[in-house]
Amino acid sequence: MIRMYDLIEKKKHGGALSGEEIHGMVSGYVAGEIPDYQMSAMLMAIYFQGMNAQETTYLTMEMAHSGDTADLSGIKGIKVDKHSTGGVGDKTSLVIGPIAASLGVKIAKMSGRGLGHTGGTLDKLESIPGLTTSIDKERFFEIVNETGIAIIGQTGNMVPADKKLYALRDVTATVDSVPLIASSIMSKKLAAGSDAIVLDVKTGSGAFMKTLEDSIALAKEMVAIGVGAGRKCCALITDMDVPLGRAIGNAMEVREAVQTLRGEGPSDLTEVCLQLASNMLYMAGKGSVSECRALAEKVLTDGSAVDVLAAMVKAQGGDPDYIFDTSRFKPAPCRAEVLAPADGYITHIDTEGCGIASTMLGAGRAKKEDTIDYSAGIYLHKKYGDPVKKGDVLAELYASDEALFAGAEQKFLNSYTIGAQPAPEKKLVYARVTKDGVERF
Repeated sequence: MIRMYDLIEKKKHGGALSGEEIHGMVSGYVAGEIPDYQMSAMLMAIYFQGMNAQETTYLTMEMAHSGDTADLSGIKGIKVDKHSTGGVGDKTSLVIGPIAASLGVKIAKMSGRGLGHTGGTLDKLESIPGLTTSIDKERFFEIVNETGIAIIGQTGNMVPADKKLYALRDVTATVDSVPLIASSIMSKKLAAGSDAIVLDVKTGSGAFMKTLEDSIALAKEMVAIGVGAGRKCCALITDMDVPLGRAIGNAMEVREAVQTLRGEGPSDLTEVCLQLASNMLYMAGKGSVSECRALAEKVLTDGSAVDVLAAMVKAQGGDPDYIFDTSRFKPAPCRAEVLAPADGYITHIDTEGCGIASTMLGAGRAKKEDTIDYSAGIYLHKKYGDPVKKGDVLAELYASDEALFAGAEQKFLNSYTIGAQPAPEKKLVYARVTKDGVERF
């Protein structure tokens, strides 16, 4: 019988927990045999002492197998999953999934909802009338086999250990621990059953990891876990110091994703999507990374990925006409412009602040039970590095109630810094992390 007290004592002094000890701890906590106060002490000990690679892998595997796991053998072909650590304007799943699927890679994806300043893929999809993300396993497999892609919410009792541990981390100030973040993300990805995983680890003011080095450390940890669990796995470190694309808000982001699939999207979103998609295709054995990039670029010019997205939308009960004609998405009834207060250049954007402003307009949730206004959001006219004149429109805000504008406008304005000198150029992708090491760009 493993005593939790002894494990806390061991970790408190920097000791490494064995696989048997981690199994006893996770299974005991899920079963309700270990109380929150002891697990809270353990989380804080892990926060300060860390975990070695072996411990983190043990923890991840125990969490992944704490409930149901998906057996995707009923889906023909290689299944590739992608996970983003979250950001503002990050609609990449709606672009890269159809690109990969149109080239014969199967995407059986379980996604999440937005909370706080970050948007969720499920919320974006559900802005399409009729579309459901609550689909049973049999139909999920059918859709992936028919269309190449389905994106649904987590089904059944998957990774209950993560649900319990995350809720506890949230209230004990232990969220920002690399081994705990890595095991939380990778346990869900491993339980979801794909053969290969591409990780999009964000860095910057709108990301969970604010610095490049922290982002690389997290990516290395997650790739090591994936490889250790027998999956193909790589990570890209991408910029989230600036919102991705120009649209922030659910229906607006779907519209921009479709534009990107037609080869007409914003250059930053297009580039990040091409890099992610080429790595997904590479993981699926479609050629070298550069060959896979050429395949992805071709898809953005021939329109085949738009057809794949429309087919998925239809199969999930949505109206595919919204994909073929995005003008059917009606903006929220109230509109306001945010004007530049001075001449100069945009030298910094607090991306998290932009996400919070969008939430204040109704486009996101401050609490899990909040309802979302799918038509609300922000359209950015000026971004990092752009020159501005006093009175230029920085952004348009959309909401269903004019009373929401005052607070959101102030929050948005406070997120933009206008300086006298041009801002240095930023990279969109900083590094690629594989089992062989870190390749910096």
